[in-house]
Amino acid sequence: MTRVLVAVAALGGTISMAPGRSLEDGVVPRLTAEDLLGELGAHLPMDVTAATLAGISSASMDYATLLRTRAWGLEQVAAGAAGLVVVQGTDTLEETAWFFELTWPHDVPVVVTGAMRNPSLPSADGPANLLAALTVAASPRSRGRGALVAFNDDVHAARWVRKAHASHVEAFSSNPAGPLGLVAEGSVHYFHPAPSRAAAVPVDNADFAGLVPLLEAGIADSGELLSLVLDAGARGVVVAASGVGHVSTGTADVIAAAEVPIVIATRTGAGTTFRGTYGFHGSESSLIKMGATMAGWLDPRKSRVLLQVLLATGASPEAIEAEFRLRGDLD
Repeated sequence: MTRVLVAVAALGGTISMAPGRSLEDGVVPRLTAEDLLGELGAHLPMDVTAATLAGISSASMDYATLLRTRAWGLEQVAAGAAGLVVVQGTDTLEETAWFFELTWPHDVPVVVTGAMRNPSLPSADGPANLLAALTVAASPRSRGRGALVAFNDDVHAARWVRKAHASHVEAFSSNPAGPLGLVAEGSVHYFHPAPSRAAAVPVDNADFAGLVPLLEAGIADSGELLSLVLDAGARGVVVAASGVGHVSTGTADVIAAAEVPIVIATRTGAGTTFRGTYGFHGSESSLIKMGATMAGWLDPRKSRVLLQVLLATGASPEAIEAEFRLRGDLD
């Protein structure tokens, strides 16, 4: 069997953490890409090239790091890599995967992974997750599937995956669609053929400066917080709305007067925003009439990443609406 080349970019996170100077200090990112691969031994069924591009917790992930990782990955593909593995912390892993889904222009897969248990703990899951990610990235069955997450032997699509538990090793789920496949006996097995993918958003000259906040609707919401972020110069806002896309009357009044893109997603964790069932002030149909964009099946975090990418590339309001229709609907 021909050995393929897989490129590994290490960005930090729990998988790379080790104890500090004392037990009281807690674990911090210290391990390099070479350290992580060394755990797997010298008998991998693929060739690997690796680089440590950052050493941060995923809570500190930013677009400068993601753009640098993307550029490095594109260089590795040009040099012959058949897949890219991105290793980082789990807190924002789903957002990283979605960023690559939006911006990766190749059929060559991008596989994101990490760990819930740091290497100093019993039964640390990092080596198994990294091996699974390498297996997925090296497989020709993964071509054309975009950005994937390999975790706990499941393979998830970037569009659906979410961190659904704060600490368990089975932290990631893809409710309601379910995983795309699984890794078993050194191979990846997919349940369905690769779907068609939307064209990548070009980000070579993107400007990610500026505020694009995510606000969650709730009881007694007057809309004051939304007013504050708009007055502070937000380029756009994602509202994690109640139910199928509902906000309070006060928030609806603020949205009606907004002059920047407002995206409405559902805060529930599953399901889609509606378009025409309810008619009260603050309902989905009234927000659409005000010019708000409905996120469809995209959750609030992915909606924010998509809005940030689109605003960074200078997309028009019409293009933003079209992209959310394209990527948020199931049609």
